[in-house]
Amino acid sequence: MSHYLVELYTPNAAWRALPVENRQRFLDGIQAAMGELSSLGVEVLALGETDKRIDRASEHRFLGIWRFPDIQARNALLAGIKASGWYDYFDHVNAASDAGGFTTHLAALAAG
Repeated sequence: MSHYLVELYTPNAAWRALPVENRQRFLDGIQAAMGELSSLGVEVLALGETDKRIDRASEHRFLGIWRFPDIQARNALLAGIKASGWYDYFDHVNAASDAGGFTTHLAALAAG
């Protein structure tokens, strides 16, 4: 069963204070680490800026949507994000779930 992670994040003051070359060095490290995670079946579905024009839009500037073959792969990505120091530079929120489905979801909502 697939598992999913949605991230919402915005650069914070620490990120904005970093010189551009330090930002690039940090992002180069992130990119290098992603190669290792792809071997675990980690799949990027979307990475981009959030659309502020929609109803009830998130205040976060960026989003990431990921798919994983199992919880272990998801947890490997989350551990890598934390270990990288990402949370020091971005105000960040995560939401995770398994694949689920519409009927199951409606039943969970009805159950309260």
